[in-house]
Amino acid sequence: MTRITSARELAELRQKLAAERDKTKRWVMVCSGTGCVACKATEVSAAFVAEMKQQGVPETTRLRNTGCYGFCERGPVIVIQPDNICYLGVTKKDVPEIVKQTLLENQVIERLLFKDEDKKGIAKFAEIPFYKYQNRVLLDANTQLDPKSIEDYIAIGGYSALCKALFEMKPDGIVEEMKRANLRGRGGGGFSAGRKWETTRKAPGDVKYVIVNGDEGDPGAYMDRSILEGNPHSVLEGLIIGGFAIGANQGFIYVRQEYPLAVEHVRQALHRAREHGLLGENILGSGFSFDVTVHCGAGAFVSGESSALMTAIEGRVGQPRPKYIRTSVKGIWERPSCLNNVETWANVPLIINQGVDWFRSMGTENSKGTKVFSLVGKVQNSGLVEVPMGITLRDIVFKIGGGIRNGRKFKAVQSGGPSGGFLPESLLDLKVDFDELTKNGSMMGSGGLIVMDDDSCIVDTTKFYIKFLAHEACGQCVPCREGLRQALKILEAMTTGTAKAGDIELLEELCDVLTNASLCALGTSAANPVLSGIKHFRAEYEAHVNEHRCPALVCRDLVHYAIDPQKCTGCLLCKKQCPTDAILGERKQVHVIDYDKCIKCGNCLNACPKKFGAVSKAPGAYPQNYRPPVPAAAAGAEVRP
Repeated sequence: MTRITSARELAELRQKLAAERDKTKRWVMVCSGTGCVACKATEVSAAFVAEMKQQGVPETTRLRNTGCYGFCERGPVIVIQPDNICYLGVTKKDVPEIVKQTLLENQVIERLLFKDEDKKGIAKFAEIPFYKYQNRVLLDANTQLDPKSIEDYIAIGGYSALCKALFEMKPDGIVEEMKRANLRGRGGGGFSAGRKWETTRKAPGDVKYVIVNGDEGDPGAYMDRSILEGNPHSVLEGLIIGGFAIGANQGFIYVRQEYPLAVEHVRQALHRAREHGLLGENILGSGFSFDVTVHCGAGAFVSGESSALMTAIEGRVGQPRPKYIRTSVKGIWERPSCLNNVETWANVPLIINQGVDWFRSMGTENSKGTKVFSLVGKVQNSGLVEVPMGITLRDIVFKIGGGIRNGRKFKAVQSGGPSGGFLPESLLDLKVDFDELTKNGSMMGSGGLIVMDDDSCIVDTTKFYIKFLAHEACGQCVPCREGLRQALKILEAMTTGTAKAGDIELLEELCDVLTNASLCALGTSAANPVLSGIKHFRAEYEAHVNEHRCPALVCRDLVHYAIDPQKCTGCLLCKKQCPTDAILGERKQVHVIDYDKCIKCGNCLNACPKKFGAVSKAPGAYPQNYRPPVPAAAAGAEVRP
């Protein structure tokens, strides 16, 4: 590959690549993100290559492996362009039929389409509700290019923003553009990216650094991973522009080792960018030199904190340090270091190309642009969604997400990862932006949205998050280390029936210490799930403490099973599935449960035929010193074969 030495040469290459793309009349786009790869998308892609050749598909129809489409639970996702036909859950067995009927005969295969509430198939990608109500500013490029191909990125306008920044703008002007756009950091803090850039630019020192934070450790979150996997050049282009604006000649991309596909695609993007003269010495003949190093994190959640991440890059244990002076002034090796997350950097080329007014046209007064969320949990349609700031939780959950699964009732949304808060049904019309979420005891975080139904226990879920945070805490500061351990002990007591009066108030007191005395954001924000849960679901906490029962029937020690003698037919199905012989009674006898032997596994409930419904699960522990009655004959009972 000939090195590109000017903006003119890059423009000529883009024109040539775009013309070559136009020769292809039809594309078979195969989602090759981690979710779809786990569903054997690689096999599907290979099957298409072989089948298209075997059935004689014209060369004007080609296949492209793309980044993540977002609808991960329904993968592998296949989109045929320009027809805009979307097939979900495709297997390699479906490929011959798709090639024959859709590629050669222009027919739609109904069984592979998304089905609406009336079981009617929706063929067009853009009309599927999961996509229809999104505003895919960042994620749209994932569906247009092969992440391994720098040519694909250049063909759709890639690195044109870099050219504009290097040859038409001054560093101070770029910083001012970022400030006017009010791009707030998408990593969770929501701090103004422009102000952070300005601080680092003005900080004393000749050596400065710009850093991509790709250490995404929130349970259920994978927004940054999908962007790095699907469009790594967008992040790289934003980082180079940031380096030019700030006065840095070295950048770092910190990414989790557990993201092998992202690491591979990032490293390949760096290699290809260097080959093309878009990275390294004298980029595009501008006189600006800049290079990037990839640092793979060891998987510690706390390393996502800015000072801990920078300590890890220095080659030491990733632990937070007191920030009497911000990392934007003294970061890596005590030098000015500007850190933003993956999504923030990916927005930069769009703002430079499309302009500040375009970016500010989306969002709320103080939160501009779009936000990528990981929508997971008890919702019909889960996956990655990109929406404008200010959209309501109701629209995300019920329009994009399709509502709650299995006809259950909505209970809460937990936003912002393990340090976020619970938002109940009364806040479904809350506008989602940085400030509104914080006001209501939650946070934006990196963008996790976990939907809970009425089968979910707030106390048990909170215990899960606090256990996660306690395990991931670095242990440096006493308030966080000991406070999280004590909070976990109290929550465990609540879920096992050993809590005592005053434990709720003690939790609130512990949260006050965590918030005001912890060293870093892991500890200061850990109170969010506890306090928001107590605020909005206090009755549920009180039931666990005062009545030793779990209203949601989740906490094993706070529920019990019973057999209704009026419904039991003595069929023996529940008895056969009991691993501890806790069910007494012979055929045609009304069965009873020996509570001393019952381990509350739920096998009896699952085994009892729904048409009988004799076994039930109810809140409250088994009574102490209980002895079951002698099994009685089931009058008129029918014996099941």
